[in-house]
Amino acid sequence: MVANAVELYLDELDHPFKAEVLKLREIVLGASPAIQERIKWKSPSFYSGSEDLGAFELRPREFVRLILVFPYGLVPDPDGIMQGTWADRRELRFADLADIDSKRESLEAIVRRWVELLPR
Repeated sequence: MVANAVELYLDELDHPFKAEVLKLREIVLGASPAIQERIKWKSPSFYSGSEDLGAFELRPREFVRLILVFPYGLVPDPDGIMQGTWADRRELRFADLADIDSKRESLEAIVRRWVELLPR
């Protein structure tokens, strides 16, 4: 099996939250078979069809930041895990693996709802 560009990127990633990035990647990709990944914006990113879903923003070294993009409207966030007031995107921050575990179901629901909004 040949490694893809994201796997190669992650193999070489030197970041204090590498384990958290790997866990979040697993969660997002596992939320829907429609989600794909690539390197975009110099970071692992997620998309479906021709639509960007979001990307890791790995400049911060105090937490992991995942930016989600919503070109067809925001989805509900009943647990309040998304931050920001931008019209078409939200930020999610994760402090550690335990924080990811506590937000896992919410993140999976957000990703599934986002995929449901995509044109068919």
